[in-house]
Formats: sequence, structure tokens, C-alpha cells
Amino acid sequence: MQALLVVDIQNDFCPGGALAVPEGDTIVPTVNALMDDFNAVVFTQDWHPAAHQSFASQHDGHEPYDTVEMPYGEQVLWPDHCIQGSEGAAFHPDLNTDRADLIIRKGFRPEIDSYSAFYENDGATPTGLTGYLRERGIDSLVVVGLAADFCVKWSATDGRHEGFDVYVVEDATRGIDQDGSLAAAWQAMNEAGVQVISSDAAHSLAA
Repeated sequence: MQALLVVDIQNDFCPGGALAVPEGDTIVPTVNALMDDFNAVVFTQDWHPAAHQSFASQHDGHEPYDTVEMPYGEQVLWPDHCIQGSEGAAFHPDLNTDRADLIIRKGFRPEIDSYSAFYENDGATPTGLTGYLRERGIDSLVVVGLAADFCVKWSATDGRHEGFDVYVVEDATRGIDQDGSLAAAWQAMNEAGVQVISSDAAHSLAA
């Protein structure tokens, strides 16, 4: 059984948002159309407290997109974004949220960032998504959303590590592409065994 995993299609990641992905909003119609073909749909939602340690504003002398060492490894410092309860944290208004069977909120622990739908950035603290999918008999994931080179990549590769067949829909994701991060992300997904497909192929897969 397949599930559609819809990653972080939130206002702050769309044009006009605090951490906008170029053309991030253009994937919404494609994602909505895909939902109609899947019996299981899971959303993720970035959900940060206001003083999250991944925000550059919390580190004196640092600017957004600097990197620092955290106890769990290297961390990109971001503009303040997706703050709990804010308009920026809300899903894009055109996204069909009625189809979400489950919403995984991530990044709510102040001391650790969370890109993946499966684990916090320490690679050890689980979100519970694996158990949910296993209980529902799901063995294959089709991943869409934002951003291709961060939360989509981490979710897809972790899904493979958890033993799922994983597909990323290339025309239903967009990337930040920071210093070559997008090309590196596609390479990492390919090396992990993630299959990159089109939305047309995804419709056929779910049929």
C-alpha cells in the first residue's frame, strides 16, 4: 500500500514567506491532484518555538545561512520561520488539508532542528511516523513538498533507511539550492535508492 507524504507546504516556505523556496507555491495544484489517488495522505508541518536554536537570531554574531556546530552536528542557521501558531506556519491556503490523515509536527523541541518526517536532526529521536505507517500496512511512500534539498531529501532518505520504497515526484517539489545543495540532494537521494518520478508516473503508481 502506498502513502503520499506532503512535506512542509507552509506559507513561510512559499513566495513572500520568511524562508521562501523559489516557486514553492506552484506545486500546490499538482500536490492536490495527487492526493485524489492515494488512500493514505500524511502531512508534515514545521512547528518551531519562537526562540528555536536553529534561528540565526538566537546566535550573536551570526547571520542567516551561517553554519554552527550543535551537539548533534553541523546546523544551518535560518531566518525565524514557521513559528508555532503564526500565519507563516500555516499551510498554504490553496493546499487541500482535508485529505491529511495525520499531521506530523516537527522542530518543536527548542534545542534541535528537524528536517526529516522520521527523525530529529540527531538521527535518533523518532517522530513516530514509521510505526504509524507500519500499523497501516504501508510499504511505499511517494514524497512531495518543500524543500527538495532539505526536508524532502531528509524525509526520503530516512524513509529508505526505514525500509520503505520511496519515490520523490520531481515536478511536485522545489528547492532552495543553497551553494549547490539541490544537486547534492538529488545525488544523495539517488544513492539511497530513492526513485525520482514525474507526477504522471505517481498517478499510475497509486492506481
